[in-house]
Amino acid sequence: MDGHIVLSRKIANKGQFPAIDPLQSVSRVMPDIVAEDHRLRAMEFNEILQTYSEAEDLVNIGAYVKGSNPQVDHALSNIGALRNFLKQDMKEKATLKDSINKLKTIINMPLV
Repeated sequence: MDGHIVLSRKIANKGQFPAIDPLQSVSRVMPDIVAEDHRLRAMEFNEILQTYSEAEDLVNIGAYVKGSNPQVDHALSNIGALRNFLKQDMKEKATLKDSINKLKTIINMPLV
């Protein structure tokens, strides 16, 4: 097995399709088939998602105080863009190059 894609009912219930859970999905071949800048940006994307996931309950009940954790603040300011990046309409098409450029923009890294 070179990896697996995990579908999530929780993500589907939020109206995000495809309902792929990027934090549970893995690819062992990714480092061998993508450029280094793509791999690094994908790792940062997942780190931001993971940070948000760990703080989500605190945020939802109003217990998180903005400014108490810079990583959580960064995740909160980017979660909408990350979720939009993960959504794709059935008729929407995106090239790999377009997706990588959008990823670079979302995580505020310079385009290469």
